[in-house]
Amino acid sequence: MTLLEKIGVRHPIFQAPMAGGPDTPALAAAVAEAGGLGALGCGYSSPSQIDDVMAAYRSRSTRPVALNLFVREPTAPDAAAAARVAPILDGVRRELALPEPPAAKPAPSYPAQLDAVLRLRPRVFSFTFGQPTEAEVARLRAADILVVGTATSLDEGEALAALGVDAICAQGSEAGGHRGTFLGRAEDALVGTMALTRQLVARLRLPIIAAGGVMDGAGVRAALSLGASAVQLGTAFLLCPEAGTNPAHRAALASAAARHTVITRAFSGRAARGIANRFTQLFATVEPAPFPQQQELTADVRAAAAKAGRTDLMQLWAGQGAPLLRALPAAELVRALVAEAGLT
Repeated sequence: MTLLEKIGVRHPIFQAPMAGGPDTPALAAAVAEAGGLGALGCGYSSPSQIDDVMAAYRSRSTRPVALNLFVREPTAPDAAAAARVAPILDGVRRELALPEPPAAKPAPSYPAQLDAVLRLRPRVFSFTFGQPTEAEVARLRAADILVVGTATSLDEGEALAALGVDAICAQGSEAGGHRGTFLGRAEDALVGTMALTRQLVARLRLPIIAAGGVMDGAGVRAALSLGASAVQLGTAFLLCPEAGTNPAHRAALASAAARHTVITRAFSGRAARGIANRFTQLFATVEPAPFPQQQELTADVRAAAAKAGRTDLMQLWAGQGAPLLRALPAAELVRALVAEAGLT
């Protein structure tokens, strides 16, 4: 049985999970109703919020969907790191007329989030930033949930295969948003999508989902020709009306600025690809606090910049394929991808 048959979808077009706003139940449902696989990024969500987002999805579609979490361990704040970044962040806060930063909110508990996933039983559970335990994978399988891990290198792909996942998402260096690297440094795992996909297909006996830089049917066809079982697209959906993309972010994506993306730790402390701006430059020579501390320290700044439409200070995740973006409804985009790839 193929991966598509196991999931229960018609087309090898998967929408990437994009936690923090861009993915929405409406977007995931539109992709699913068009025959692809929609996804809901829940890495920042509490269990009750995961319940709510899944209910919102199921009010729109009964088709299979993927839920995505970050696999992470609790970490203690680093006082020295906070002091190191304070001069930069305090300067930005003054510019945005923000008061003293609020107390940091604890990150959601991954075990509690996973319990919510097991209770809700999506067809697919995907994860990034790390690996679940073998016991957790066994629980997911017992609930008839397919398990998909994220790899940015062949080493990570082999580790995920040994863990017993059902499929692997090959996240190439072109991909927008956070890097999923969990073995070694992210800078040492910047393998292009096509090279990484082919390595994993050639070495592993698992379905491989190509992700990163694919924006049209030609890219889909290329990935499938290398042996990928499906193709995952994130940036391609950011201009869809169903996406939760901030208006200023949309404008930046449609501008010449989208031609220039960088991998930065400025916003969260974890390597991520987005449009280069003044905020990324502020941390070009200053080491941010580690993830998730930097994310907590920048929370008020990011929220205020987004509200004000300050693209010079905003988090503008985008992949290297952004100049090929099309502003289409999600279902129309899926249909275009299928037709362009010759899958009809």
